[in-house]
Amino acid sequence: MKQLLEQTLEDRLVYLLNGRVIKKPQLLSDVEAVERKKELFVRRQVEIVKAKAKAKLLHSTIQDDGAQHVQYLAHLTYVCKDLDDSFYLEEQVEKREAFLYNNMLVKDRMMQDELQQAEHEHEHERFQDEEQFGRAFHYDRRAAVQYAETYWNKRNPAYKNFEDNCTNFISQCLKAGNAPTRGYPNRGSGWWVRPHTWSYSWTVAHSMKNYLANSKAGLRAKKLKEVQELQIGDVICYDFEGDGRYNHTTIVVDHDKGGMPLVNAQTYDSRMRYWSYEDSTAYTPAIRYMFFHILDDAAKDR
Repeated sequence: MKQLLEQTLEDRLVYLLNGRVIKKPQLLSDVEAVERKKELFVRRQVEIVKAKAKAKLLHSTIQDDGAQHVQYLAHLTYVCKDLDDSFYLEEQVEKREAFLYNNMLVKDRMMQDELQQAEHEHEHERFQDEEQFGRAFHYDRRAAVQYAETYWNKRNPAYKNFEDNCTNFISQCLKAGNAPTRGYPNRGSGWWVRPHTWSYSWTVAHSMKNYLANSKAGLRAKKLKEVQELQIGDVICYDFEGDGRYNHTTIVVDHDKGGMPLVNAQTYDSRMRYWSYEDSTAYTPAIRYMFFHILDDAAKDR
């Protein structure tokens, strides 16, 4: 079974590299995402010189009609050649499900997110800033990036983790960079975490966007107009549907040779991914972005 799943993934990578037809059943959205990835790399003048895939089985059940339902993790690695002939690795981990009958693959697709209830309950919350000025701090960007590199595809047991973990992960990165928390115990205000409770801004993408856009104390940020202005350790918020509700968060960990950000993220675990997410199955032409430069108490950021 593992060999069959990896062959399905290999067919996808062959299509990406060589343009051959994908033979195994996949969702149209998967095929479209792969096509967008090809176009994105061409536009960036970045070449994928090698790609490989591994599958890790998570769960398997046999249904009454003999069909088999399999859940698995697909770890995709791309060796990328940049404009100056330097190389870097882009990695993604997808949670997928496959349906088989008589050891033949019938369907293979990315699993849908099971968003936390808090995402919906607090969709229209209004942030009210508290004047709690706390300690001065210097944002350690390299420490935040080091954390993002260490945990992009695994979960830190020191924190509670969720099925939809993207914003929780970014909060952990910011905390690793020495960003101060404030606002406890009001979950609707500030940015903070405790062992068994946390602010909505710590775990909910839309709430973090609201917090970064409005905070005047502790962890603060400046909205930027151009993505090229972002530094390592800065944050991008995504509204995939363009409906005003932000549902994903990433952290900048590097730049390609064209000066464009590469990001790490969780939920669909990604490392050194191009910032625009045009190759994501969640992407729509209506997508909106918000770019945040994290401020600290150094004179240049005041």
